[in-house]
Amino acid sequence: MINESSVRLTEVNTYGLIYRAGSSNNTPSSRCIMVDLFLDRVLMKNNKDQDELDTEREIVMRLQNRILMLFFASAACESCQQFAPTLSDFFKRLTDESYVDRSAQLVLLYISLDESEEQQESFLKELPKRCLFLAYEDPYRRELEAMFNVEELPTVVVLRPDCSILIENAVEEILDLGTDCYRNWQEASELIDRSFMISDDFEQKSMRSFTDPVRRLKYKVEDERKKKKKEKKKHRGWGGGGDDDAEVEKEGGGAPF
Repeated sequence: MINESSVRLTEVNTYGLIYRAGSSNNTPSSRCIMVDLFLDRVLMKNNKDQDELDTEREIVMRLQNRILMLFFASAACESCQQFAPTLSDFFKRLTDESYVDRSAQLVLLYISLDESEEQQESFLKELPKRCLFLAYEDPYRRELEAMFNVEELPTVVVLRPDCSILIENAVEEILDLGTDCYRNWQEASELIDRSFMISDDFEQKSMRSFTDPVRRLKYKVEDERKKKKKEKKKHRGWGGGGDDDAEVEKEGGGAPF
């Protein structure tokens, strides 16, 4: 179960961020969207070349319909050093294809509170390559620290896709439950299931439109309706529709995923 003691009831702080307990019915309509939090910002990939995500399209594709973990830590913090391997393993077991068939809808973003760029670079080596981070010279790191009222390290703030705070600090939950806590987060976040989508191709290649996931879901539902209608006709013994039904099935009656 989610540690509800760490989730405040509906409340909007000075930055417009929302705290809620679970039901979307008590969420203010003024809530922000996840991607808005990082538009016009540059997110860095924790790979060898430290590639940048600096366009709206790239930011949307990486953050849309995902749970975001903001990891506030510092290399100078001994507790952070001890927690980093656990968090890294947690994230890999949910997103690495060597562990799972389909990557979880989860993003890890390291918010460095290090005292030097060298410390930040050293700490990043302890984190997964799929982790994102903000450049050391980016002042937005400190703005986020204030925005989320970070008072202790390490802190893992878990955000729903609508930018509302699911858990203010998930460190203890990750230590206690491991990857099992992700299912709780997923259910509480009301994520659109992407099981009918090609995960890696969707992320890296097939940018159709921002409404594509919903559109594809619509088509999947319509396909199911066609199948049920066809079965109903056969059950009633209607005639004359065989050739048409076969043609529909041949040309697109089945789900394309």
